[in-house]
Amino acid sequence: MSLGQYAKRERTLITGACRPSLPRFVKMRHDAGRGRWILLAPERVFNPDDIAVAVLQKCDGERSVADIAGILADEYKAPLDLILNDIIDMLQDLADKGVLNAGELSQQ
Repeated sequence: MSLGQYAKRERTLITGACRPSLPRFVKMRHDAGRGRWILLAPERVFNPDDIAVAVLQKCDGERSVADIAGILADEYKAPLDLILNDIIDMLQDLADKGVLNAGELSQQ
């Protein structure tokens, strides 16, 4: 078996124009016993912190990353550029792990 048989997976790049969502096979659930949110993926469990949960709950495939950053910047009274960069870094990490769809690019 040669390595040439396997298709090379292109890296998904997260930008402010992406409209991220969780794939069908990834579920975000509240673990009542532990009092926290978890991401369930095939053979993996992720434990997002409170800020990551606030971001992921807005990743509906409709809102762009820039829209989500704007909402959270208003909500937390924080600088938009700082929030946007932090969100892109977090979502890029999840996309690299295969547990986030980048979605369509918005026409902004």
